[in-house]
Amino acid sequence: MADPYTSHLLRRAAAWAAGLLLVVPTVVTGCRLFGTDAVTPVPQLLALLPWLAVPAGLALLLALPARRPFLTAWAGGALAVTLWFTQPYGPAGTPAHGPVTARLRVLAANVEFGNATGELVTAVRRERPDLVFVSECDPACARALAAGLGAHYPYGAQVAAAGAAGSVILGSRPLTPEPALPGTTMGMPGATARLGDEDVTVRLAHPMPPLPGHIGLWRHELGLLRDFAAAHRGRPVILAGDFNATQDHAAFRSVLDSGALHDAARLAGAARTGSWPQGRTVPPYAQIDHVLVSADFSVRDARFLDLPRTDHRALLVDLELRARP
Repeated sequence: MADPYTSHLLRRAAAWAAGLLLVVPTVVTGCRLFGTDAVTPVPQLLALLPWLAVPAGLALLLALPARRPFLTAWAGGALAVTLWFTQPYGPAGTPAHGPVTARLRVLAANVEFGNATGELVTAVRRERPDLVFVSECDPACARALAAGLGAHYPYGAQVAAAGAAGSVILGSRPLTPEPALPGTTMGMPGATARLGDEDVTVRLAHPMPPLPGHIGLWRHELGLLRDFAAAHRGRPVILAGDFNATQDHAAFRSVLDSGALHDAARLAGAARTGSWPQGRTVPPYAQIDHVLVSADFSVRDARFLDLPRTDHRALLVDLELRARP
């Protein structure tokens, strides 16, 4: 049995360890609670929010034997708040309950500087989506897609640019190209699709990632998407791509809320399925690839596909456009 002095030292060490473990979960969940993405490193850590239950839980296990009531309450509160925020954001369904006027399959993929273009062609041929949103597709990627898929996807819209700035939307059904979203670093092409008796606005989303020193730019470009969503509120909209943001980022939630949009993965019960980073020593832990739809759509299914040679998983969604009352 340890003597009283040793027991005191052990309890004190446990208390200090618990306090240190609680710093990051407290700061990050506090920012989530107050709806701010704050500054580096908070936006980056918000992508890990569900995993912050681990240090919070360890802190609670250390605080209990340390016999520090305040520390125990702090750890318990941090763990409870973290677990609360792991719940999916937004309603579990859309108000679309009218007759189905059109069915649509959508695939959103980031091919990482065009590296996974061939693998995307294979996936498209297998899954046969009606719309394909391709981020980080440079002109060589666009030519390869046209050569491999052009016979079945003759319609589209494109921002022809090098590296990550290039993007493409492909359609098996008629699309009328619209101007790219202005003021963005990476291309965000758009188009109008005719589905049933409705014109549906489709737009590829690809804001800058929240890199240290570029948080303002990341927030600004998500703000442009928020403004786009707000301007099209009340109309049929599909906004899809690599948003470089999760449901725990306030800037992303503002896009959903301002346009009354719904995250298709959340509606299909896959809200916390990771899409990035793929092919690393750790499994994908952040869902930053999304298909957002207006309240005119219901979601039949959403699946994440492993796409070799890119750091993103692709998202395949089956949608139903429904008649308005």
